[in-house]
Amino acid sequence: MKNDFMVAIHQVCHERQLPLDTVLEAVEVALISAYKRNYAGNHSITAQINQRSGAPQVFVEKVVVNAVTDEKNEISLVDAQYIVEHATIGSLVSIESTPKHFGRIAAQTAKQVILQRIREAEREALYKTYADREGEIINGTVHKVDPHQVILTLGNIEAVLPRTEQIPTERYSEGQRLRAYVSSVAKSSRGPQIIVSRTHRIMLRRLLEVEVPEIYNGTVEIKSIAREAGYRSKVAVAALQEGIDPVGSCVGMRGTRIQNIVNELGGEKIDVVQWNVEIGYFIANSLSPAKVTNVMLYDEKGKTAVVVVPDKQLSLAIGKEGQNARLAAKLTGWRIDIKSVYEAVSEALTKIKKNPEIRERVSHRMEIFNMGRAIQEEKDPLAYTEAELKLLSEAIEIVNIAEMSVKREKKAKVMADIKAARSSGSEIDLLAQAESLLTGKSPAKILAEQEEEVDFSDSMLDDLAMGLLLGDDDDDDDDDTTSQPDDATESAEELAKQLLEETISSELELASEPEPASEPEPAKIAEPEKVAPKPEVSTDDDLMTKAEAILTDPNVKPEEEVVDIERERIKKKAKQKKRRLIFDEDLGEMVAQRRRKRKDQNWHEYEE
Repeated sequence: MKNDFMVAIHQVCHERQLPLDTVLEAVEVALISAYKRNYAGNHSITAQINQRSGAPQVFVEKVVVNAVTDEKNEISLVDAQYIVEHATIGSLVSIESTPKHFGRIAAQTAKQVILQRIREAEREALYKTYADREGEIINGTVHKVDPHQVILTLGNIEAVLPRTEQIPTERYSEGQRLRAYVSSVAKSSRGPQIIVSRTHRIMLRRLLEVEVPEIYNGTVEIKSIAREAGYRSKVAVAALQEGIDPVGSCVGMRGTRIQNIVNELGGEKIDVVQWNVEIGYFIANSLSPAKVTNVMLYDEKGKTAVVVVPDKQLSLAIGKEGQNARLAAKLTGWRIDIKSVYEAVSEALTKIKKNPEIRERVSHRMEIFNMGRAIQEEKDPLAYTEAELKLLSEAIEIVNIAEMSVKREKKAKVMADIKAARSSGSEIDLLAQAESLLTGKSPAKILAEQEEEVDFSDSMLDDLAMGLLLGDDDDDDDDDTTSQPDDATESAEELAKQLLEETISSELELASEPEPASEPEPAKIAEPEKVAPKPEVSTDDDLMTKAEAILTDPNVKPEEEVVDIERERIKKKAKQKKRRLIFDEDLGEMVAQRRRKRKDQNWHEYEE
């Protein structure tokens, strides 16, 4: 029969929702603390409680010795063998030493230890419980509303709803029942600290799992979610089993399923769209409820798409303050540019007129473009019929295919030229390559223009002449501005390298003007036939004349390799000093900027 002590322990376990072993362990630790309070010593003490009778027992370990000098820590060999038959000198023997009375101080100490251990066990149990529920939805009651946070009561613990995690359109009141998403659970001195959210996009996923059985069972999968809490959300779903309509499953009969979620989120609009493995169809679906006529994908590495919609649905596709287009971009992960049919057809006709390569490829379908031009001139864009929209959409698609084909051919040509140059061991000027890709000029022509702009000053020729005679190295150059290009030049080179690498690795390169067929091949970049013009120097200086002849006369063939090295070094330094690539915001493209040094200026000061 259990005594009152065990009844009290079971009552504590029931009230605190703690296991019996945890409470008994706390009581045993309290007994050990109370024993040490009254009977000090260095011995090891253990305590046990009989779960049937509730009787406590305290055991003390003592050292077996021949002559006892400290009764608290030692025991004689005879007494030890009476308890443990095989006890020897120096061994430890556990002896029951349960006192009849602990005293008031010891009892108070035991009480404090029990309460502290129970509180710690309760906090640990609560932390484990809610740590396992992190990422789920919980139900709570609003306990307190502050300007910066809302306190929710979750039964025996409280959760915090910060202002940043509150839906802007919602207002909370005390006693209100509320659903929230558990975003994080952390330990603290006062117990677990639970942070909940009402704006997290995963909360919408959990609500859909609760309301839609097909999502919970796994027959319908949520691919992506884009949410602006309190205003609008978009959800892309796909069916993993044939014969199931993913959008209809989420919406429910007459919209009952989705309406429950809308009510839970305070009237937030939710668009459910069908996911498609073809990114073009997926982008078109993501702009729902707007109707899309064309989707043109550009710059696959940067993920940019141009979407064409009817003129009367342009505002619907963009949405209020761009909300629909912004959510569609978040949902698909692509940057979306929206154009009207009238604007897209006008651009297509302009490309045909100005680009002979595109005009040649679409010449067999000119009747479509003539009809499209006539429709543009005769009718209001807002009054286009379905048949007219279909014809204009076909015209836009034809021009887009032709333009992409031209780009692919140019890319293949550039790749072949670069591969040929690398196989021949020629050195490629990254700046010239990048500028050729951006401006449409051939790299050889750009290098020739750069060399024409090089102006060898007297000081540079002096350095070259001394280097040829004395074998001077770059490290011995006294002119810091000559041997080390400034930060602006280094950044320009890095930009050019990055542009070249991105262009080579991407599927589609940036739009550029067609390259004239009469220009030389890019494989001859490293050794242009055209050299720098002959600078004017004094005829009295033999060293200057020698340096000039070496740099300007292509027939001169020096016997030593140092001449070629010095020539390339001087050209490289002159290019670094004289020009750099920058992005012109007005033109929207990379341009070459020249610079020069005045008496009252440094090299880092540029001018157009």
